[in-house]
Amino acid sequence: MQDDALYERRVRLLGAASPLFYSRPLQLVRGEGVWLFDADGKRYLDAYNNVAHVGHCHPHVVEALTKQAKTLNTHTRYLHEAILDYGEALTATFDDELTMLHLCCTGTEANELALRIAKSCSGAEGVIVTDFCYHGNSKAIAELSTAIPSPEGIGSNVRTVTTPDPYRQPAGLDEDAAADQFAAQMQAAIDSLAESGMKPAAFLVDTVFATEGMPRVPAKSMQKAVALLRAAGGFYIADEVQPGFGRTGANMWGYQLYGTVPDLVTMGKPMGNGHPLAGVVSKAALSTEFGSNAMYFNTFGGNPVASAVGLAVLQVIEQEGLVENARKVGGHLQDGLAKLAEKHDIIGDVKGHGLFTGAEFVTDRTAKTPATEETRIVINGMRERGVLISQTGRADNVLKIRPPMPISLENADFLLQNLDDCLAQL
Repeated sequence: MQDDALYERRVRLLGAASPLFYSRPLQLVRGEGVWLFDADGKRYLDAYNNVAHVGHCHPHVVEALTKQAKTLNTHTRYLHEAILDYGEALTATFDDELTMLHLCCTGTEANELALRIAKSCSGAEGVIVTDFCYHGNSKAIAELSTAIPSPEGIGSNVRTVTTPDPYRQPAGLDEDAAADQFAAQMQAAIDSLAESGMKPAAFLVDTVFATEGMPRVPAKSMQKAVALLRAAGGFYIADEVQPGFGRTGANMWGYQLYGTVPDLVTMGKPMGNGHPLAGVVSKAALSTEFGSNAMYFNTFGGNPVASAVGLAVLQVIEQEGLVENARKVGGHLQDGLAKLAEKHDIIGDVKGHGLFTGAEFVTDRTAKTPATEETRIVINGMRERGVLISQTGRADNVLKIRPPMPISLENADFLLQNLDDCLAQL
């Protein structure tokens, strides 16, 4: 079979460890809007891919890319309006304190740059992260990505805190008490760094806590933890690679769920709708201080084509009302999942925000035992039915639904009906 031949070629070239989705790998040849098409012409509802944020091959984005590519594409050491037009439009979507921009190519680069800025401006080396996180794959970032083991191990300058999860916290623990517990963890991490002769430079957090399974973290928990961090001299870095650009449906940025403005914000994947574009937005004082001590330059980051693409993505989000669509369709999905939970005991909790949502699967609702194998079966069953989703969480038992932003109510109902059918087969 053609798929078998492709797989063998891939293993020879990329190695058997190069990851693939699904027990029966999928060969895709075309994308349009929220749909992907395989080599046999079968179409799949893409309910997973946040890279194609405004839809696969969106005509406005493709036109902006090709028009600029035909005219000029070079680095940012020349004056050019494209990066300024884009940068001004992008920073206008943030809180007033966040005004300065560095552009690069990947979320990994963005997180590494934000940490460089935080360490330079704080004079400290310590980094605090959650204890089941992923932020990229360079050496420096691998050393603090606690969810995925790496040869580097966790850095000696890294301390961890456990993400609050209302679903799994002890019964009777109210929001204030949960916030105090999280704050105590932050203080313990700060104290542990001090015992090793270090201070915190940064608290780096994915603001939708995707790897942890999308728990709905109360705002008070984040506010108290960040206040302690800042009192110790550290900076709050919001990783918006997954929740950013309106995906939560509540705001443009995930950090706005918590009422605390970060010092630095990192972005990636959806920023260019598939074109390699990432960046850091920061408070002006931090960028200025870092720039006085180090020259940051990125050959491809912010080039005219990337900037034209990024601006086109922002224009589509605005013109097509995609933040509102994330609120409306995301809410519909969550309501639908809650109704399915009334039929299927395997659904223990509905997770997430807007169009980053899912359901935690358990084999026993009282014990909340993770249903890891059942989650895998459902994901593969949905693939066979023409819906692409994934799984996340500490036990890989949380259904991960993260579609392109233009997904419709009709598309959502198609997903929910197929999920109902899959769960009925368990």
